[in-house]
Amino acid sequence: MNYLAHIYLSGDDTLVTLGNFMADGIKGKQYKEFLPQLQKGILLHRGIDTFTDSHPIVKQSTKRLHSKYSHYSGVIVDILYDHFLAKNWRIYSDEPLAAYIEEFYDSLDENYELLTPGIQRMIPHMIADNWLLSYSEISGIGTVLYNMNRRTRNISGMDRAVEDLQLHYHDFENEFTRFFEELRHFCQLKREELDLKFSIKK
Repeated sequence: MNYLAHIYLSGDDTLVTLGNFMADGIKGKQYKEFLPQLQKGILLHRGIDTFTDSHPIVKQSTKRLHSKYSHYSGVIVDILYDHFLAKNWRIYSDEPLAAYIEEFYDSLDENYELLTPGIQRMIPHMIADNWLLSYSEISGIGTVLYNMNRRTRNISGMDRAVEDLQLHYHDFENEFTRFFEELRHFCQLKREELDLKFSIKK
């Protein structure tokens, strides 16, 4: 899953959310260097990734793209799924998406010193261009995919995947909807498991 989904699936704890958000840049046992609530978020992120990568519905989505984009198809599906979360946000939250995102941006500012250097460098661009809110529009997803393609030195061709999104829009949306219900349930159980694990450690 991509940024918006990881943030949403973290629950209501700010530090767990921040840990989940920045977990990609934290490898192996490095997570133990962080505060316990951040550690929970990092471990939750890893659980989400493992659950997602092995799920048959997600594999169905990636298979649709694999002939064109090879191993980049999984990255593309993560981004497309964030689009459907943003587009259908009212199903999953009573709080308006714009307000939810503003609160998250505020939490980044308030806890700046806890963030990894890579995230510290990234967030001014994320906030200035409001990446998270842009996911709700196909044009925003097109921009994300264009920038991802540039990061691969135009090798991946991911900028063209917005055409696949439009061509198979309802198939991707249906797959996201079915998968996301299972993922939400998994995350609820995973958060409870981590709460128990860290309470025992105290």
